Amino acid sequence: MRVVLQSFVDRLIESRDSEDLRKGMADTAAALDLCCFAYISIQGAPSADAVLISSYPSTWTSHYLQKQYEKIDPVIVQALRQPSPFSWGLGVGPTPNSDMERELFDEAARFGIRCGFTIPIHDSRGAIAAVTFAADERRSRFERSIHKHVDVLQLMAIYFHAHARRKLASPCEIDGIILSPREAQCLQWASEGKSAWETGQIMGISHHTVAFHLDNARAKLGVRSTIQAVARLASAKSGI
Repeated sequence: MRVVLQSFVDRLIESRDSEDLRKGMADTAAALDLCCFAYISIQGAPSADAVLISSYPSTWTSHYLQKQYEKIDPVIVQALRQPSPFSWGLGVGPTPNSDMERELFDEAARFGIRCGFTIPIHDSRGAIAAVTFAADERRSRFERSIHKHVDVLQLMAIYFHAHARRKLASPCEIDGIILSPREAQCLQWASEGKSAWETGQIMGISHHTVAFHLDNARAKLGVRSTIQAVARLASAKSGI
């Protein structure tokens, strides 16, 4: 299992775009007997511009985003409300209550997505993303794999989100000063109370590299401490 996880992290580090990220997660999921996955960035609330990376059929994901199903999907609604992972489908977990929700579940089932295991990703501001591993039916093999690897799957979800947010993010601008994606990412994790070591574990880099990016961010912003840099970041985000 350690080899599988290390290979997964290595592929995330080497990834350049969403397709590289998708392949890395899809291959690792397959190695764990999990047939498909979906990552959706929900940014604290369902939104029309949600970021979706998945190994689901592309015809389904395009339809899902076009219909803005992330706004009503019972699975996403539950992921917004609670930080704990949960199973769903076939009488388990959140169920459709409206005609639109039932239509969503029926359409997903036609694409072989009938049940799954979802890992919400929350930070100090609330829900920001979710990773789901899905199957066409609740087979014992799927259940065994989820139960056996639940802790690893949660780590994979956190790592994947960290790299997706960094690789797909636009450069961060603070008062006209441009921070690189990695500088902004390290500063963001620092704002959430993460140490350099913890940030390195999440991003798959050394704590020395984290310190290097924080040094660069402080220098660019003209401040002496990370706390001051975090305050500048918070002010920029709030529009102050």
